[in-house]
Amino acid sequence: MENGKWRAAVVTLSDKGYRGEREDKSGPAVCEMLREAGYDVQKNILLPDEQTEIEKCLCKLCDDEKMDIIFTTGGTGFSPRDCTPEATMAVATRNAPGIAEAMRLASLKITPRAMLSRGASVIRNRTLIINLPGSPKAARENLEAVLPSLDHGLEILTGSGGECGQP
Repeated sequence: MENGKWRAAVVTLSDKGYRGEREDKSGPAVCEMLREAGYDVQKNILLPDEQTEIEKCLCKLCDDEKMDIIFTTGGTGFSPRDCTPEATMAVATRNAPGIAEAMRLASLKITPRAMLSRGASVIRNRTLIINLPGSPKAARENLEAVLPSLDHGLEILTGSGGECGQP
């Protein structure tokens, strides 16, 4: 946390977006929501659906750039190229499944297709990583479902709250 704000990064995973064949609307939508909620969005990155690239990016954002929270958008569906959850799980030090479960539960109230989301939520050391869907509408809806609870979780994770888990 810097200046009382959580340091955040948004990573959009899209082959077409990366090649310039489609405008990324999800990443900017997530960035806007986070800024409105008081987060310090320091990075907005666009990558192709390549697991090793995603893993390297997530590790760099967590380990070198010390982000408090990272949101990915895209790559969570059934397409053969969708590998965001696999990349996310590969870099995790701990699982945090309740966040992804809460997003799916909230989304199921809107569409039965929410059950097709494979998004994950994990912790890498002191950084929380959350996979959001790729569509701007679904990304916003999923973020709305969990954003109110994230501050408390981040306080505990980073040791800046009352329950730091330190002996």
